[in-house]
Amino acid sequence: MLKISNIVSQIDSFVWGPVMLVLLVGTGVLLTVRCNFLTWRNLPWALRKTLSKEARTKSRGTGDVPPFSALTTALAATIGTGNIVGVATAMVSGGAGALVWMWISACFGLSSKFSECMLAIKYREVNEKGEMSGGPMYTMKKGLKNKKLGAVLGWLFALFAVIASFGIGNMTQGNSIATSVHATFGVSVTVVGVVITVLALLIIIGGIKTISKVSSVVVPVMAIFYVAAGIIVILGNIHNLPAGISMIFKMAFSVKAVGGALCGNIVASMMNAARYGVARGCFSNEAGMGSAAITAAAATTDNPVRQAYINMTGTFWDTIVVCTITGLAIASSGVLGQIDPSTGQLYVGSALTIAAFSTVLGKAGGYLVTIGIALFAFSTILGWEYHGEKAFEYLMGTHKWNMIYRIVFSLVVYTGATQTLELVWNFSDIANALMAIPNLICMILMSGEIAKDVKVFQKTINAEK
Repeated sequence: MLKISNIVSQIDSFVWGPVMLVLLVGTGVLLTVRCNFLTWRNLPWALRKTLSKEARTKSRGTGDVPPFSALTTALAATIGTGNIVGVATAMVSGGAGALVWMWISACFGLSSKFSECMLAIKYREVNEKGEMSGGPMYTMKKGLKNKKLGAVLGWLFALFAVIASFGIGNMTQGNSIATSVHATFGVSVTVVGVVITVLALLIIIGGIKTISKVSSVVVPVMAIFYVAAGIIVILGNIHNLPAGISMIFKMAFSVKAVGGALCGNIVASMMNAARYGVARGCFSNEAGMGSAAITAAAATTDNPVRQAYINMTGTFWDTIVVCTITGLAIASSGVLGQIDPSTGQLYVGSALTIAAFSTVLGKAGGYLVTIGIALFAFSTILGWEYHGEKAFEYLMGTHKWNMIYRIVFSLVVYTGATQTLELVWNFSDIANALMAIPNLICMILMSGEIAKDVKVFQKTINAEK
């Protein structure tokens, strides 16, 4: 197992090297510029539309679920362990400055998320059951001028999406739930694994309509609950906040390895901060990966650009709001780089976030973070099942095998709950990268079409304003 873990770790370091980081952030920069920064300028309008009553109805256009439900199902898949465990992991491995690189990747990720969702709705199809099927694989097959290249990229994306669904969307989440519940409440990982497997199966069998109904209630409630607890922790450590913010920015852009009074044994350079910040940022908000576009394709809408703006706000809620709360809570708590007395090693993963919350909330902090992880991670399992199922349907050429995928996916949750953390996280990172590459290539090739559609729809936005 150690040998496999080392091999996976080396592959992970290679695929998330400088080339991947430049491709991810660079694609976001290109799309932002080509769209004349309209994705940034229209963010307030998009946020208002997302929270409007109309977004909760199917009154405008065609689709399977309301616009808000499509967003919350995509958010169910993205607001997960990346926001709690992922931020903590990035700040231990890359230093506190990794948080700044998460913000930078998210700003340009708005345009990537917008673009992949817009194209997915534009090129979606109706399957034999009368359900919407869409995502980057359909965009590549139908939208790219070179049909042979489109077919190859589409098949590769769908294959990597299925693999990623078992990693980022399944095993990582099961692992986080089991380890955090075991650490806080003493329940064995086997029992936790069985419980979440059964619950997942009961909801997943109902398909997108059941998943979206659960997500549209669970996601907003759990996000508000977690953000409120995080703000209490930050306010409780407010005297440390200026030093914490100063350390975050110093470590983000320092060429030499640096540490700070609130940073204990953590030292990292700018390259390390960028690598872990962008990688964990992508893991958290999934902008550029193409996964959210699969769910966006199920939305009821009269215009692909309109729904793309609604789905784009997912990156804002996920990284700019929820990840920032976690990062500031950790940076102001003074526990980053400190030794965990129970293990004799540095606080890592969920233990770091729990320790940060406990500085103000005591034992209740541990319970709150654990409940947050369990809810976040479980909703991610539900959202990612739909992503993987649609990619699987594309590979098989029919929806008839979807029920088998649903059952297998649910059972794999148990496997994730009982595997080592490092192996599961590294496997998920690799799957993310492999999935993102064909999607980013497709968006670069279709950037002209994206920019044209954005500018045409701007007249509608100006009229509605």
